[in-house]
Amino acid sequence: MSFFIKGKSKQTGKPKLLGGKRKSTEPSKFAGKKQRFRGADEEIDSDSDGGEVNDHRHDDKGYSSSEEEQETAQEKKLRLAKQYLSQIEAEERDSRVDEEVNKDLISQRLKHDMLELTGKLQKQVAADLEVPSTESLILFRGHQLSVTCVVISADSQWLYSASKDCSIIKWSLAERRKVKMIHGGRKGTEKKHVGHTAHILAMALSSDGKYLATGDANKLIHIWDAGPMEFLHTFKGHRGSVTGLTFRKDTHDLYSCSQDRSVKIWNVDERAYVETLFGHQDKITAIDSLSRERAVTAGGRDATVRVWKILEESQLVFNAHSLVSVDCIALINETNFITGADDNSLSLWGAMKKKPLCTVKGAHGNRAPDMNGNSPATSPGDNWITSVAALHNTDLLASAGSKDGSIRLWRCVNDCHKLEALCAVPVTGFVNSLQFSLDGRFLVAGVGQEHRLGRWWSNKEAKNSIVVIQLKYTVR
Repeated sequence: MSFFIKGKSKQTGKPKLLGGKRKSTEPSKFAGKKQRFRGADEEIDSDSDGGEVNDHRHDDKGYSSSEEEQETAQEKKLRLAKQYLSQIEAEERDSRVDEEVNKDLISQRLKHDMLELTGKLQKQVAADLEVPSTESLILFRGHQLSVTCVVISADSQWLYSASKDCSIIKWSLAERRKVKMIHGGRKGTEKKHVGHTAHILAMALSSDGKYLATGDANKLIHIWDAGPMEFLHTFKGHRGSVTGLTFRKDTHDLYSCSQDRSVKIWNVDERAYVETLFGHQDKITAIDSLSRERAVTAGGRDATVRVWKILEESQLVFNAHSLVSVDCIALINETNFITGADDNSLSLWGAMKKKPLCTVKGAHGNRAPDMNGNSPATSPGDNWITSVAALHNTDLLASAGSKDGSIRLWRCVNDCHKLEALCAVPVTGFVNSLQFSLDGRFLVAGVGQEHRLGRWWSNKEAKNSIVVIQLKYTVR
């Protein structure tokens, strides 16, 4: 068990970085290799930009070949830069068959990638969004119990859903049909059954669509070949229900969070456990990541959000606006993210401020609103926020209230310092999961009669289903 003390230095007023000891019992496949621990809390001054605080207590370096050992750091940077330029040139050549690939195109691509990596790329699409109609909804039904998580492939061809009935279904979005179903098993048949035997609470799909990861209340993470939906491996190590999964973009590095208050890192290619991160003081409820070697987590009742800086071996701690349970989180870009809490509030965050840049209280009303987002009554706290989503590197966001009966779309303005309501799409039931497609043409929702993590309410009028909202934009 680890402990952490947060505070500021009396002499300088700067953040202090303190960590406790960690005891790890997870088996490692890296025999003889020293394990690392990111056990540092990093506080940021809320009134000014925060500086970097690094933890250099460890200097573990992987073994390399004799040629790589002789290669200097500068030579390695040059080699990787040449590889990156060659890759970009090849991609541009493939996408522009009839056009000549010149330096200007490569320069534009490099600029785009750099803005995306630094979190400064933000396309303005929300203002052009047309209000979705009920005719634009596509319904998929196949689960017997509440749908708890959904993901959509990068090419928008495939949907994957999981449920409290322990089943996983792969869908064809274009053909609107079920492709394959992995049935759930009975409790006690874990050694015989190929699949889950407890409520599936989390799901993630790698960027290239190769791997699908699913996590359940039995503390297990199953890895699947996302194409034929064949079982590949099981990761064990968490001591509580697995509540969140995310693949780092363009890699097969998997991050998981659990009710055991820990974050774990896995290498799916090697089928290996990498390390465990501690810091949260309560059950972790959600996790997300993008391109950087970082992850963001929602800490539930500890009322904090944490950014795990994996390479720097440190973490940033962000405090919620009040003593609430932060239940869901989604990255907007590399530096901004949105969270939802059980007091019916939405908060926007920036990586350089420890408190929210903006908080919308009473974000979801007491009863289902109309398509323009007008609600007959509001009751802050009556409808906690169950899921949030962001169309990456744009100003378009989405959220869902537990029994509000709607999915609301939002516009992020003033450099993520303000949220403007756009519209609401009526959906009966608990929206337990939300995800935008990569191209922004679809918003996918997992809907059920019950909440993903419990049975506080039950809406018998709801259908356990996947709702796909088709998004259209005005051409200017």
